[in-house]
Amino acid sequence: MESGHADIPKAQVNYSGFEDNQIKEMRMKDLAKTFLTDDERAQVTAAVKEAEKLTAGEIVVMIISSSYHYPMANIIGATIFGIPLALIFTTLTGEWLWIGGQNMWLFLGFLTVFFILFHEIVKRTLWLKRRFISEREFKEEVEEAAITHFFNQGLYRTRDESGVLVLISVFEHKVWVLADKGINAKVHEGQWDDIVKMIVDGIKQKRQTEAICKAVEKIGHLLNEHFPIKPDDTDELENVIIER
Repeated sequence: MESGHADIPKAQVNYSGFEDNQIKEMRMKDLAKTFLTDDERAQVTAAVKEAEKLTAGEIVVMIISSSYHYPMANIIGATIFGIPLALIFTTLTGEWLWIGGQNMWLFLGFLTVFFILFHEIVKRTLWLKRRFISEREFKEEVEEAAITHFFNQGLYRTRDESGVLVLISVFEHKVWVLADKGINAKVHEGQWDDIVKMIVDGIKQKRQTEAICKAVEKIGHLLNEHFPIKPDDTDELENVIIER
């Protein structure tokens, strides 16, 4: 699949670096900020700089809190919780008030209250919100985010078409590698899969910094093989980006 100058290898894998109980109290916008400490971010930045000493290619590691805000998940969750509760409370309250357990206005009143309440609960409870989003939607939104950030960060403008984006989308638990067509044409798809798996395994084992650094080192060797450093080479792009 190709979009502009960006070839999109099938190098996307789920990960479970954050268990549900770990993100329970976090706001969505805080996920990227807490994924790496300042020291860990410095280590990844140093790894990118070291890798780029070997190659004319560019590597960008980007960590984002989420690829989308998924408003329909809030609506679906609020509806699933709201309707049964509204029915139960309508029956109980209607009989108590002697207006009947099937009073439509009473039902609509309870439904409105419960819908608003659970809309906010689902919106703010990330592990619960994930239950109302399909795997297909996660995949589509992360892919779209990867393509968008690839172009927004200027990775398609490298002179040898050798930019590589490593995107980690924390809420979705997904890693996506996006390579420009210059390098993607020279690298076997399985090599990108190995790099993604390296990051995924590291996140699952709670050693994401080490895994990202090793993945960056491997990308650097791949780039060096096909796009070695040039005398006039400069660091064209930011190395590590944390976006809320």
